[in-house]
Amino acid sequence: MTATTGITDFTIETPDGVTLHAFRQGHGQPLLLVSGLSGSAAFWSEIAATLSRSFQVIRFDQRGIGASTRGETPCSIDLLAQDCLAVLDAAGVARAVVLGHSTGGCIAQAIAKCAPGRLDGLILSASWLKPGRYLGALFGARRAILAADPQAYAAISVLNGYQPRWIEANWHIYDAALEAAPMTEQASAVARERLDALLAFDGSDDIDALVMPVLVLGARDDMVVPVYHQEALAAALPGCRKAIMESGGHLFPVSRPDAFTATVAEWIGEL
Repeated sequence: MTATTGITDFTIETPDGVTLHAFRQGHGQPLLLVSGLSGSAAFWSEIAATLSRSFQVIRFDQRGIGASTRGETPCSIDLLAQDCLAVLDAAGVARAVVLGHSTGGCIAQAIAKCAPGRLDGLILSASWLKPGRYLGALFGARRAILAADPQAYAAISVLNGYQPRWIEANWHIYDAALEAAPMTEQASAVARERLDALLAFDGSDDIDALVMPVLVLGARDDMVVPVYHQEALAAALPGCRKAIMESGGHLFPVSRPDAFTATVAEWIGEL
């Protein structure tokens, strides 16, 4: 445990031999945070620090990302969902609220369908039910850029993810993305298979299986996963609650942390 932050890190061994690196902080209602395309626990660092004042927050590096190993099993949204359940098992958590952002929202939907009894609630942030032509074209283009220039791929993830004014004022985010660009063949292969996995996801056929309380979050200026995707999710889940920010871009948990954490904490508190 890190004494100043109260963060405990732990590892998980999956059935196919992957080692996942996870973090836990805080007490109370368990809350599992599932990252998007980046797959990194670090995406949630500031969010976790805030939410851990009220909840037991768990986050982890997904397979092939950060300190977690890759393994040999082909990547899919369902496999990543099973990894999430393994993390909860290792943490001794029987039930949790699961919050997934972007691709993490697809993973969260898969968790809810394969293990509904493990979820007290489901939060789908900037996510989608099925990709459609726009997401197919966008992520297909990003896949091509990844093959040609990994640094440009990393740059676009930031330039598309936030409002330009916010990027200008927080340029360290851009610099950090370039530094973490998938320059090695292994890192590039992990990014490529994650792109393929998200494009293959289609949760529309069995959306009725999401019987737990659901919160759908989005931002009107999201140019990666436009707000009509969150509207489609909400329409397919008539009992859910929907909260749409006017601004924040795709990565609004980072650019609008106060509004994001307040909305999440209030909704969980009402469960």
